[in-house]
Amino acid sequence: MDTGILVALSLLLGMLALTVPVYLALFTTGVLGMVVLAGSGLPFDIQSLQLVDSFYKSMDKFPLVVVLFFILCGNIMTSGTIVDKLVKVAKAMVGFLPGGLGMAGVLACGLFGAISGSTVATVVAIGGFMIPALVEDGYDEAYSVGVMTTAPILGIVIPPSISMILYAMITNDSLEALFMTGFVPGALIMVAFCIYTYVVCKRGGMRGATPPSVAEFVAVLREGIWALLLPVIIFGGIFSGVFTANEAAVVACVYAFIVEIFIHRDMTLTAARRVTVSSAVTSGTLLIIVAGATVFGKYLTLERIPEAITGAVTASITSKLVFLLVMNIFLLIVGMFMDVISATMILTPVFLPMLYQFGINTLHFGLLMTVNLGIGYVTPPMGVSLYITGAMAEKDLIYVTRAVMPFIAIQIGILFLLTYWPELVLFLPRIFYPGAF
Repeated sequence: MDTGILVALSLLLGMLALTVPVYLALFTTGVLGMVVLAGSGLPFDIQSLQLVDSFYKSMDKFPLVVVLFFILCGNIMTSGTIVDKLVKVAKAMVGFLPGGLGMAGVLACGLFGAISGSTVATVVAIGGFMIPALVEDGYDEAYSVGVMTTAPILGIVIPPSISMILYAMITNDSLEALFMTGFVPGALIMVAFCIYTYVVCKRGGMRGATPPSVAEFVAVLREGIWALLLPVIIFGGIFSGVFTANEAAVVACVYAFIVEIFIHRDMTLTAARRVTVSSAVTSGTLLIIVAGATVFGKYLTLERIPEAITGAVTASITSKLVFLLVMNIFLLIVGMFMDVISATMILTPVFLPMLYQFGINTLHFGLLMTVNLGIGYVTPPMGVSLYITGAMAEKDLIYVTRAVMPFIAIQIGILFLLTYWPELVLFLPRIFYPGAF
């Protein structure tokens, strides 16, 4: 590895260690690398033009529209009462079991994740609502904090997923087929968390609530029907071919606005304007991260780093199974320090040549990458969900870290099942999108 690359990587790691914003660290390193350090031999003005071209093209990508509108959709739901209604429906379904309210929180994370595509949004929306409710209902506080910190991984595993959208944008995989890979893993996580909740609460002597009558259950469904229709519209439209994923994001936003303003009547036009502006700011932040990561990735490409890494890996690892194990460990470590957007944008181009070399399906690896980085959200020392939940529950990092450990163990167990049983991930895409293989 030459001196220029070592300088660029040292600068990047140093800036991240000093808590410089990720987008600024990536962009600064990429600019320095492309204009000053790159060994392409091109004149300074040509390299500068390449830099500007990379910066512009990184944001001139139509798939990013999906991300921006799903961010808006998630913020609409968080500001309105759709979340409250989803939780009520989940509670009516499983609240009568021992640990039923905890299970309801897990199911609510799945329902919300099927609309928002974001782990952070799911933590804020569901965790902020459920942690106080669980503690008030007599649940152990450590359990309440742990489950509501980790279950929001469903926000990026169950489609639509922001990380999957970015991954498909880079690999040119079918986004709809990649979305299909998330349903079985999402269901496995929900089932495993619910079983764990049931066992823990049963051993603790906790009883479920009184089962709702048929009339009460119907009343809850009637109240929550508009919220429940949102994921139906999104998935039904995408997978039936009525509209694309891009169009589904726009339809979801329009539908959510109509429901909250005109049907639930819980959002004023002033609040709608505030949500839209807030979403625009969040989207702008995302675009800057994407641009910075793309510029840094361009520098790595100019220095032929992906090819060099592929050569080094294939020279030392010959087994596909060992390679997948190493990638899982590596991604789990990366997820501790880097957000899922930056990690996906930077690492996917680096990994692609290795996937082809080992004959690994890119859809399968996209799901594994999403799950790994999702676990990183709740892994110390930098897992962002740990800090969000800690602030909401008024607990320090050590307390939250201990609380999430049983659930992280469950997620890692499921991750390795998905890693070495690829058909568990790929059988739905093979059925519905055979052309993607």
